[in-house]
Amino acid sequence: MATNCLHQIAHAIMLKNEEYLRLINPTRCTKDTSCAYYRSNSPMLYARGFTNFQRRMFPDQYRRFMEICVGEWGRNPYFERRRGARLIPISEQEFILKVLKIVGVTEEMQFDSYEQAINWYD
Repeated sequence: MATNCLHQIAHAIMLKNEEYLRLINPTRCTKDTSCAYYRSNSPMLYARGFTNFQRRMFPDQYRRFMEICVGEWGRNPYFERRRGARLIPISEQEFILKVLKIVGVTEEMQFDSYEQAINWYD
């Protein structure tokens, strides 16, 4: 598994090129996917934006939806996600879809767009 971990790949390259390294303590890492710092080198499907949600919801549903999301992330980060300025990882996509069900949205909602990206931090 270490051959698929972004941190392991970057470490090998940096050992050859860099004089000083900032890295994770090797005693804290394992060589498999159970490692807390493991990041797969395969791209993940991120969503970008959900501006179409408001048009397809009742005003009270959208108000409640926004309250829950702002409570989770804060006001500015909510609007960054909504307008597509910030990529939405799978865990946050699941959260958003769960909140839609909580506020009573029954139809299937799609994010504005989807894109593949490497996951360094999520």
